[in-house]
Amino acid sequence: MQMVNISLRVLSRPVEEALPTILKTVGTDYDERILPSIVNEVLKAVVAQYNAEQLLTMREKVSQQIRIQLMHRAKDFNIYLEDISITHLTFGKEFSTAIEAKQVAQQEAERSKFIVLKAEQEKRAAVIKAEGESEAAKLISDALKTGQGLVELRRLEAAKEIAATLARSKNITYLPGGNNVLLNLPQQQ
Repeated sequence: MQMVNISLRVLSRPVEEALPTILKTVGTDYDERILPSIVNEVLKAVVAQYNAEQLLTMREKVSQQIRIQLMHRAKDFNIYLEDISITHLTFGKEFSTAIEAKQVAQQEAERSKFIVLKAEQEKRAAVIKAEGESEAAKLISDALKTGQGLVELRRLEAAKEIAATLARSKNITYLPGGNNVLLNLPQQQ
């Protein structure tokens, strides 16, 4: 059994044609004498049909069912209900703690699932990388057997990398060898 606290807002007015009957039978405080009892009666009847989780997830349906039954019940007393709505819905401390524990467990399960998926992706990436490196080593081995083309390619790649590094540096100037330097220097004789 779960403790449920529900606050309900009810806007009502008497049916105008039945006002003399209401005043004779109930009195001027009809809303204070009739509404609390029928509201409690209907609330207990409707809420008893649902468990605590359903009250949260199906709140609109519960509210609609309370509205319909309360309007029907109020007609017996010549009271018209203009608006009925659940304004507050809380549960006992044990239930709130259980809901929090359930949410934490669900988050942990999702986190574990993510970690497993991530590990699988990393495993696939490592296998693909190893296969690629194996294929590269095989190609290099084949190229070394057939000639010096790979060695020349690596030498050119290294030269290109060195040239790019030197070009980015502001403190280094590269002067080509030979007599192709275009500097305005006096000629040696």
